[in-house]
Amino acid sequence: MINEKLEYRQENKKLFFKGSLVAIIIALTPLYFQIYKSVPKSKVWDTFLFTYESIYYRDANVAFWILTGKVVPLFLLTIWFFTCRHWWYHALLVPICLYIYQGMGVFNDDILYFDEVNFLHLVPVMIVIIPSIYLVRARIFNHLNTVDKTTQDLEDELTFKPKTFWGKVKQYF
Repeated sequence: MINEKLEYRQENKKLFFKGSLVAIIIALTPLYFQIYKSVPKSKVWDTFLFTYESIYYRDANVAFWILTGKVVPLFLLTIWFFTCRHWWYHALLVPICLYIYQGMGVFNDDILYFDEVNFLHLVPVMIVIIPSIYLVRARIFNHLNTVDKTTQDLEDELTFKPKTFWGKVKQYF
Protein backbone atom coordinates (compact mmCIF):
# COMPACT_ATOMS: atom_id res chain seq x y z
CA MET A 1 0.00 0.00 0.00
CA ILE A 2 2.78 2.42 0.90
CA ASN A 3 4.73 1.46 -2.24
CA GLU A 4 1.67 2.16 -4.38
CA LYS A 5 1.26 5.62 -2.85
CA LEU A 6 4.95 6.33 -3.30
CA GLU A 7 4.84 5.25 -6.97
CA TYR A 8 1.68 7.33 -7.50
CA ARG A 9 3.36 10.42 -6.04
CA GLN A 10 6.51 9.89 -8.11
CA GLU A 11 4.43 9.51 -11.26
CA ASN A 12 2.49 12.68 -10.44
CA LYS A 13 5.75 14.56 -9.87
CA LYS A 14 7.02 13.43 -13.28
CA LEU A 15 3.77 14.47 -14.96
CA PHE A 16 3.84 17.82 -13.13
CA PHE A 17 7.44 18.41 -14.24
CA LYS A 18 6.64 17.52 -17.87
CA GLY A 19 3.53 19.71 -17.83
CA SER A 20 5.48 22.60 -16.33
CA LEU A 21 8.18 22.23 -18.97
CA VAL A 22 5.60 22.31 -21.79
CA ALA A 23 3.90 25.33 -20.19
CA ILE A 24 7.21 27.22 -19.98
CA ILE A 25 8.04 26.38 -23.60
CA ILE A 26 4.65 27.67 -24.72
CA ALA A 27 4.91 30.78 -22.52
CA LEU A 28 8.22 31.66 -24.22
CA THR A 29 6.50 31.82 -27.63
CA PRO A 30 6.79 35.62 -27.96
CA LEU A 31 10.56 35.25 -27.68
CA TYR A 32 10.62 32.72 -30.52
CA PHE A 33 9.07 35.32 -32.83
CA GLN A 34 12.02 37.62 -32.07
CA ILE A 35 14.74 35.15 -33.14
CA TYR A 36 14.87 36.63 -36.63
CA LYS A 37 16.29 39.84 -35.16
CA SER A 38 19.59 38.04 -34.58
CA VAL A 39 19.96 37.49 -38.35
CA PRO A 40 21.89 40.25 -40.14
CA LYS A 41 20.19 42.50 -42.67
CA SER A 42 22.40 41.46 -45.57
CA LYS A 43 22.09 39.21 -48.63
CA VAL A 44 24.56 36.66 -47.20
CA TRP A 45 24.49 35.29 -43.68
CA ASP A 46 27.64 33.38 -42.83
CA THR A 47 27.80 31.32 -39.63
CA PHE A 48 30.15 28.59 -38.45
CA LEU A 49 27.44 26.01 -39.32
CA PHE A 50 26.23 27.22 -42.71
CA THR A 51 26.08 30.05 -45.20
CA TYR A 52 22.72 31.35 -46.34
CA GLU A 53 22.42 33.56 -49.39
CA SER A 54 19.07 35.27 -49.91
CA ILE A 55 18.15 35.25 -53.59
CA TYR A 56 14.41 35.87 -53.65
CA TYR A 57 14.10 37.96 -50.48
CA ARG A 58 15.64 41.37 -49.94
CA ASP A 59 17.97 40.04 -47.23
CA ALA A 60 18.46 37.07 -44.88
CA ASN A 61 16.65 38.87 -42.07
CA VAL A 62 13.42 39.05 -44.09
CA ALA A 63 13.70 35.37 -45.03
CA PHE A 64 14.06 34.34 -41.41
CA TRP A 65 11.25 36.66 -40.35
CA ILE A 66 8.97 34.82 -42.77
CA LEU A 67 10.35 31.47 -41.60
CA THR A 68 9.63 32.22 -37.93
CA GLY A 69 6.07 33.08 -38.97
CA LYS A 70 5.77 29.51 -40.23
CA VAL A 71 7.88 27.57 -37.71
CA VAL A 72 6.43 28.97 -34.46
CA PRO A 73 2.78 28.09 -35.28
CA LEU A 74 4.02 24.70 -36.54
CA PHE A 75 5.81 24.19 -33.24
CA LEU A 76 2.71 25.11 -31.22
CA LEU A 77 0.43 22.92 -33.34
CA THR A 78 2.83 20.01 -32.88
CA ILE A 79 2.77 20.44 -29.11
CA TRP A 80 -1.02 20.61 -29.26
CA PHE A 81 -1.13 17.45 -31.39
CA PHE A 82 0.99 15.43 -28.96
CA THR A 83 -0.74 16.70 -25.82
CA CYS A 84 -4.35 16.75 -27.04
CA ARG A 85 -6.69 14.27 -25.36
CA HIS A 86 -9.68 14.81 -27.63
CA TRP A 87 -10.80 12.29 -30.23
CA TRP A 88 -10.40 14.80 -33.07
CA TYR A 89 -6.68 15.50 -32.55
CA HIS A 90 -5.79 13.99 -35.93
CA ALA A 91 -7.48 16.98 -37.56
CA LEU A 92 -4.47 19.00 -36.38
CA LEU A 93 -2.38 17.16 -38.97
CA VAL A 94 -3.91 19.27 -41.75
CA PRO A 95 -2.62 22.65 -40.50
CA ILE A 96 0.64 20.96 -39.44
CA CYS A 97 1.17 19.75 -43.00
CA LEU A 98 0.20 23.19 -44.31
CA TYR A 99 2.85 24.93 -42.18
CA ILE A 100 5.48 22.33 -43.11
CA TYR A 101 4.73 22.91 -46.77
CA GLN A 102 4.83 26.70 -46.38
CA GLY A 103 8.06 26.46 -44.36
CA MET A 104 9.70 24.52 -47.18
CA GLY A 105 8.50 27.20 -49.58
CA VAL A 106 10.33 29.93 -47.69
CA PHE A 107 13.67 28.60 -48.91
CA ASN A 108 12.49 27.54 -52.34
CA ASP A 109 13.52 30.77 -54.06
CA ASP A 110 12.63 29.69 -57.60
CA ILE A 111 8.85 29.59 -57.15
CA LEU A 112 7.27 33.03 -57.06
CA TYR A 113 3.72 32.13 -56.00
CA PHE A 114 4.35 29.16 -53.74
CA ASP A 115 1.33 29.59 -51.45
CA GLU A 116 -1.22 29.57 -54.27
CA VAL A 117 -1.02 25.84 -55.07
CA ASN A 118 -0.44 24.39 -51.60
CA PHE A 119 -4.07 23.28 -51.32
CA LEU A 120 -3.52 20.76 -54.11
CA HIS A 121 -0.64 19.23 -52.19
CA LEU A 122 -2.71 19.01 -49.01
CA VAL A 123 -5.62 17.19 -50.67
CA PRO A 124 -4.08 13.71 -50.21
CA VAL A 125 -3.53 14.41 -46.50
CA MET A 126 -7.08 15.67 -46.16
CA ILE A 127 -8.44 12.65 -48.06
CA VAL A 128 -6.98 10.38 -45.40
CA ILE A 129 -7.59 12.47 -42.27
CA ILE A 130 -11.13 13.78 -42.79
CA PRO A 131 -12.78 10.37 -43.41
CA SER A 132 -10.85 8.82 -40.52
CA ILE A 133 -12.05 11.58 -38.19
CA TYR A 134 -15.59 11.06 -39.44
CA LEU A 135 -15.31 7.32 -38.75
CA VAL A 136 -14.09 7.95 -35.20
CA ARG A 137 -16.93 10.39 -34.68
CA ALA A 138 -19.42 7.87 -36.08
CA ARG A 139 -18.14 5.16 -33.73
CA ILE A 140 -18.48 7.48 -30.74
CA PHE A 141 -21.99 8.47 -31.84
CA ASN A 142 -22.89 4.81 -32.38
CA HIS A 143 -21.58 3.97 -28.92
CA LEU A 144 -23.67 6.77 -27.43
CA ASN A 145 -26.78 5.43 -29.16
CA THR A 146 -26.27 1.87 -27.89
CA VAL A 147 -25.80 2.96 -24.28
CA ASP A 148 -28.91 3.30 -22.15
CA LYS A 149 -27.85 6.74 -20.93
CA THR A 150 -28.71 9.87 -22.83
CA THR A 151 -26.06 12.22 -24.16
CA GLN A 152 -26.96 14.67 -21.41
CA ASP A 153 -26.45 11.96 -18.76
CA LEU A 154 -23.00 11.18 -20.18
CA GLU A 155 -22.07 14.88 -20.28
CA ASP A 156 -23.29 15.36 -16.70
CA GLU A 157 -21.25 12.37 -15.60
CA LEU A 158 -18.08 13.74 -17.22
CA THR A 159 -18.58 17.40 -16.32
CA PHE A 160 -16.82 18.90 -13.32
CA LYS A 161 -19.10 21.37 -11.58
CA PRO A 162 -17.18 23.57 -9.13
CA LYS A 163 -19.08 25.21 -6.32
CA THR A 164 -16.81 28.18 -5.57
CA PHE A 165 -15.55 31.03 -7.74
CA TRP A 166 -11.94 29.82 -7.51
CA GLY A 167 -13.09 26.32 -8.39
CA LYS A 168 -14.64 27.73 -11.57
CA VAL A 169 -11.42 29.59 -12.37
CA LYS A 170 -9.35 26.43 -11.76
CA GLN A 171 -11.65 24.51 -14.11
CA TYR A 172 -10.31 26.52 -17.05
CA PHE A 173 -6.62 26.23 -16.09
